[in-house]
Amino acid sequence: MAESWATLGVDLHLEPAGSGGLRRGLTDALRDAVRTGRLAPGTRLPSSRTLAADLGIARNTVAEAYADLVAEGWLTARQGSGTRVAERAVVPPRGPARQPRVPARPTHNLVPGTPDLAAFPRAEWARATRRALTAAPNEALGYGDPRGRVELRTALAGYLARVRGVRADPDDVVVTAGFSDALRLLGPVLRARGVRAVAVESYGLDVYWDLLQAAGLATPALPWDELGTDPGPLGTEGAVLLTPAHQFPMGMPLHPDRRAAVVDWARRTGSLVLEDDYDGEFRYDRQPVGALQGLDPDRVVYLGTASKSLAPGIRLGWMVLPPALTDEVIAAKGHSDTVGVLEQLTLADFLTSGAYDRQVRSARLRYRRRRDALAAAVAARAPGVRVTGVAAGLHALLRLPPGTEPSVIQAAAWQGLALHGLSYHRHPEAVAEHVDALVVGYGTPPDSAWAAALEALCRVLP
Repeated sequence: MAESWATLGVDLHLEPAGSGGLRRGLTDALRDAVRTGRLAPGTRLPSSRTLAADLGIARNTVAEAYADLVAEGWLTARQGSGTRVAERAVVPPRGPARQPRVPARPTHNLVPGTPDLAAFPRAEWARATRRALTAAPNEALGYGDPRGRVELRTALAGYLARVRGVRADPDDVVVTAGFSDALRLLGPVLRARGVRAVAVESYGLDVYWDLLQAAGLATPALPWDELGTDPGPLGTEGAVLLTPAHQFPMGMPLHPDRRAAVVDWARRTGSLVLEDDYDGEFRYDRQPVGALQGLDPDRVVYLGTASKSLAPGIRLGWMVLPPALTDEVIAAKGHSDTVGVLEQLTLADFLTSGAYDRQVRSARLRYRRRRDALAAAVAARAPGVRVTGVAAGLHALLRLPPGTEPSVIQAAAWQGLALHGLSYHRHPEAVAEHVDALVVGYGTPPDSAWAAALEALCRVLP
């Protein structure tokens, strides 16, 4: 039976051209591909029969072109090894010699928002992946439910109820590629519902404010004081975005009276609370503060991720939606798949097998030791600096003497220390007294670099 052109060997894209005939055009095209590095040294070329069939030309034409280039030294031909690109220096295409600008990497990184990536449980994750892939039904590899795999949604509903006090039905859980992905989905849905503004906290992450604004929503800032974010000014905004269990970056929980007040406002006005529970598992010196969603699942959208407990690179997050909102979010999500099914099934296995709990407990111990070392070092080396917001999470707030934040940030840069000042996280319309402080992400460095990063930090403190 004659072989199909589709089964004859490796593919090679060439466009023979020119006025000197097919042989010369093919020779020039191959030479140019080698000269510019598109065909790397050692690359095996298709047989003359295969390439002739692909290009629709005579086999002799290809053989002669190969022979010409072997004679010129561009190709080599050996019995049993086929025709390959010769080992030679690659001359880049002509053009302006432009060196890409690569920002200098800091020696030490204490920017908040990332866990210790070196501590990702690779072996356990690999075992869970194998188990999940072995047990997965064939239909799991199809397009599936836009909400995500039912195995993960069911596992999340059980875990969040047990650990965070979330009241969730798997049908109202939507798997996302992280918190930003969730906001990209929610913004247009809120806008279509008639919401024109989402109130935010005076301190937070500008990337989230930008995502809401990109959806056509204003982001007025709520006042902040020693009790946390003040929901008193809330009126007709339609929604509010909060980090009630552990405010980022100030590091304190929302006062119980204000938790009740914001839920009362949502009930009274028919509005929604977007609850960012970004590091809900990491509590050290006090009982965990339960999710706000448990007070009213019909008015609170619960948002969480595995970015702090595992790693942001696996791109796994979730929303627990009020039942009245679920269909609208599913329609907005459609079939825009953002999370691979294998990652979803692996996390489901991680949750149900107990591996996730073990990972969180291990990380909690590691980060608590770092927090204690940070507090002790600052107390000994910089007694004028107060460490706050350390009862939970992966960052601490270091209160500085008034007016010193800019000079400390500059000194940190000279030391090769990546660091954020509190002003970096201040909303442009913040309704709060200015505070000089550093937001120190003590979860970011690997264990091997933690002591040096802490030493560099202490050197720049006033």
